[in-house]
Amino acid sequence: MTWTADRSSITLVQLRYFQSAAVHLSMTAAAEEFYVAQSAVSSAIAALERGVGTQLFVRRRSKGLILTPAGSQLLVHVRELLAALDRAVESAQGVGEHVRGTLRLAFFVTIAPFALPELLSRARNLHPELSLEVVEVDAAQAVEELQSGRSEIAVGYDFGLANGIVSEVVDATPPYVLLAADHPLALKPSVGLRELGRERMILLDLPHSREYFLDLLHSVGIEPTIRHRTPSFETVRALVGHGHGYSILNQRPVDALAYDGGRVAAVPIRDQVSPLPVVISSLNGSHPSARARAVADLVRQVFADRR
Repeated sequence: MTWTADRSSITLVQLRYFQSAAVHLSMTAAAEEFYVAQSAVSSAIAALERGVGTQLFVRRRSKGLILTPAGSQLLVHVRELLAALDRAVESAQGVGEHVRGTLRLAFFVTIAPFALPELLSRARNLHPELSLEVVEVDAAQAVEELQSGRSEIAVGYDFGLANGIVSEVVDATPPYVLLAADHPLALKPSVGLRELGRERMILLDLPHSREYFLDLLHSVGIEPTIRHRTPSFETVRALVGHGHGYSILNQRPVDALAYDGGRVAAVPIRDQVSPLPVVISSLNGSHPSARARAVADLVRQVFADRR
């Protein structure tokens, strides 16, 4: 197909439909967001592609969309353009504190259960016209969400962040040793990492998380014997509760019960270990929308109240 650019034909409606379809990777979802027919979104994006002069999506029948490299690049600029337009309108109206619309937020998967419900409750109460679309991610996926422009901000740990991403620390969580409640070390006020040398480990196996936990043990000369690996926080707790090994984690549930009823104990680490910062991240140089600023403020409040 030969593409001929015609910038004069590009409209804001086309750009808004494009951004939504790119975030959801679905024209149907974009149509639902704007309460229009799917054909209206499809036609607008086809017209945008003609206006830009290149293909923005690969259409897969019944399997959604894939952004082309040109589409991914355009999404970053469209998001900045629409955010700037929103700020200009807010300034003209004098309603900078009135927040409405949809914000996609990337949230680190093991932090989400501890902070996300409260964040959503506060957002609902303070900004009833704001819709939060949350995607739970690991560290690598959070970077991809930001770089692709699908998410404007991310909440996660301060590791695995790529160049071009800036972050603000909102909390710091010290690591601890997780043991079965009847383990001999579970009754101690603290545990030295070297005491775990002969124990088997249950590793929370997420990108960058696993390296963080293993580096803690390597720092005291321990090469752990890993009995099981799992990306699930609660599976780690259940395996530890049944005595299959110890683990090292950062977030602490209020209850000492695992899902299956096994009991665990969170024991502080005696060694000198630094807390792991929790951060709000965004693309460097991007101008946050009113929605992003409002949600970032709520994230700060939620973590401040948890201390």
